[in-house]
Amino acid sequence: MKEKIIRVLKIEPQKPPVEAELKNELSSLQEAVGGLIEFLALDSSKGIELMCNEEGKLLGMEYNRALCDESGAVYDILCGPFFICGLGEEDFTSLSDALADKYCKYFERPELFVRVGGTLMVMRA
Repeated sequence: MKEKIIRVLKIEPQKPPVEAELKNELSSLQEAVGGLIEFLALDSSKGIELMCNEEGKLLGMEYNRALCDESGAVYDILCGPFFICGLGEEDFTSLSDALADKYCKYFERPELFVRVGGTLMVMRA
């Protein structure tokens, strides 16, 4: 049975993450990111999904957070609000307390994005 309300971790530009509840239906998920949703597997082994606006960059949404590889190198920048939720066998699920804490710490500090010449630089506090 699918959850009607799921607990997620919502991250908006220049704000710390907050726990939120969303209706587990397409219109509510799209509203949370301001448009069409794109799924990024944050940790597929644990069933964690990151949902952002598929057109965030094209729409000129505000830079939010940088995604880094294991060595700390930036490989993408998320634009606009996004959220993290669980992924069940057939649908999205609430985030466990432990995973909410983990990703709250991971994304806790908003980053500053500065364009120098033709390069976008990420500055962390």
